[in-house]
Amino acid sequence: MRLPIPASSAGRVALVASLLAILVGLLVWHHPDFSRIGDAFRAVSWFWVALAVGINLFSVAVRASAWRVVIRHAIQPPWPRWRVVFSAFCVGLLGNIALPGRVGELARVAVITRHLRRRPGTWATIVGTVFAHRMFDVVASVGLVVYVLYTARIPQWARPALAIVIGVGVGLFLAGIVLARRHHRPLQEEIGPVRRVLRMAREGLTVFRRPGPAIAAVLFQLLGWTAQLFAVWAAFKAFQIDLGFPAAALVLLLMNVVTVFPFWPGNVGLLQAAIAFALLSYGVGYPHGFAYGIGLQAIEASVGVGLGGLFLAREGFSFAMLRRMPEVTDVEVDGDARVERIA
Repeated sequence: MRLPIPASSAGRVALVASLLAILVGLLVWHHPDFSRIGDAFRAVSWFWVALAVGINLFSVAVRASAWRVVIRHAIQPPWPRWRVVFSAFCVGLLGNIALPGRVGELARVAVITRHLRRRPGTWATIVGTVFAHRMFDVVASVGLVVYVLYTARIPQWARPALAIVIGVGVGLFLAGIVLARRHHRPLQEEIGPVRRVLRMAREGLTVFRRPGPAIAAVLFQLLGWTAQLFAVWAAFKAFQIDLGFPAAALVLLLMNVVTVFPFWPGNVGLLQAAIAFALLSYGVGYPHGFAYGIGLQAIEASVGVGLGGLFLAREGFSFAMLRRMPEVTDVEVDGDARVERIA
């Protein structure tokens, strides 16, 4: 579940420094005019900003509902209430926004397991549901890529790369289905990290073996992604950018591609530069596009930071505890494995 980052402090510093150097190079090569960025913010329509935030909130609620469908078919009742799942999902968004390495995925597992009757393998199973939930994202993202390929203004050199993204996405989704349909085999006394990940995924992918719930989860995810598309378009209106849904789809795709590997919180700066470059082909000035990228990221993060921080405090967690989630996960999974071997 974690990105392969260097174990040594020196290696991590070197990695972050190299990425920052790339970002600085991009900004120096085509740096924004900060005075014009200020002008773009002074012309913002706050009605459209509020509407975009509301649509984003709806998207989060729908995607949390999709995750609850997956959970209900991965564990025995009593199942967590929708409010608990929504709370965990928002805490996960906060973790992904504020910390590198997709720590938020582990944070939402920690919140959910606090409200479940603990059985051997509970933590591992919930981690698997997060993996399954992300597999349903693949369906929506592939559809988004296809839509962008046929409607948006993208460079010719980028089209083969997007085709590769489609192939990888379809391959991952099919792999998830195959993994879900494999019969469960008893674990050996010692289980390696790769087999542990596969085991967690298989236990959380139960929903793939049931067409009705799987279709429901996919529909929830598609609705959530569609709402995100409308939020991106509403943000266009907020920044006085007169563009349609093809351009909004391109921006949404870029947001997801740039944040796949969060080397620093939110990849701030890199995301704005990518959006600004993409909007140049639509006649949007680089400073205006950069300002739009700042506003869009703030809109997207508003729900995660606002509600995520509120639910984090209500669960009795601190921000410092979010940083320790990878360590806690190792302890929990190893503990589950020991309990299962004893049983």
